[in-house]
Amino acid sequence: MAKPGIRNSLTDVPGFLVGQAQDAAVGTGTTVIVCKRPAVCAADVRGGGPGTREIDLLAPENLVEAVDAIVLSGGSVYGLGAADAVTAALGAQGRGYPIGPGAPPAPIVPAAILFDLLNGADKAWGDTPPYARLGREALAAASMDFALGNAGAGYGALAGALKGGLGSASLLLPDGACIGALAAVNSYGSVIMPGERAFWAWPFEIDGEFGGVRPDFAHPADALDWGLSKAQAMPRANTTLGVVACDYALTPAQAKRLAVMAQDGLARAIRPIHAPFDGDVVFALASGARPLPEPAPRALAILGAAAADVLARAVARGVFEAASLFGRLAYADLLRGA
Repeated sequence: MAKPGIRNSLTDVPGFLVGQAQDAAVGTGTTVIVCKRPAVCAADVRGGGPGTREIDLLAPENLVEAVDAIVLSGGSVYGLGAADAVTAALGAQGRGYPIGPGAPPAPIVPAAILFDLLNGADKAWGDTPPYARLGREALAAASMDFALGNAGAGYGALAGALKGGLGSASLLLPDGACIGALAAVNSYGSVIMPGERAFWAWPFEIDGEFGGVRPDFAHPADALDWGLSKAQAMPRANTTLGVVACDYALTPAQAKRLAVMAQDGLARAIRPIHAPFDGDVVFALASGARPLPEPAPRALAILGAAAADVLARAVARGVFEAASLFGRLAYADLLRGA
């Protein structure tokens, strides 16, 4: 039987920490995934309205193969400032790509943002957005344990008609390796099946981690019934951000394939997904602690399939753990009939 790691989170994968910070008054937050040592990284962008930083650098044909951290943030374009602050703080610690004598190192910190500017909180920050501060706070808070639901980049998130959030999950593989995932869920699409209280990701649930609700199969599927999706599809206003991490040694090209396969987890957990007005991005991290088993193509296929399942679980957990906020009902209150 498949089992999650001890924390059922991305930090079950050795070599990674997660830190988070949020501002309740502004209704937003930031999540930082810190690599204890530089980790091979790739990204796959599927949404039609993404907001990213340092993504081109991750292409397999380019020079830099490893990153020092990944930043996920609310705030739309303003949220990219969180990565600037994390970069500066890591550089001050001596972390980063070596440049040469007399020059500071260059920390590699890719980032992606989601849109939470219309959740009803106070965004009147003038010329001082809170994201540099939130980035520094999240980096300082990096640890093995972190909150789910209304936390970090998921604090201001809205998942369809429900309150979105920050979720995480993990899975131990037969050879002892671990795959972990983290998701900030701010989707246009619904994570709940139409007319049901079951998550789309219910077939992948382990040990009731997001409520154990099962669907009533008496209702036939309707391809155009999206259930509790957002009422209006605003451009660039909807995004699910994901990170999957493993302790295998992967090449940049293999990490890219892992990110591509992991995207299927979003399709298993959210309907619709990757729309023109979504900004969906998935990052893949590999710590390099253990060799990829041979034959490598088959091992990578197994890893990618597992990553998709784990990311789907992380999406559902993010919404399951969220509390009602900004006038948006939480899943738990939906179950109670609130």
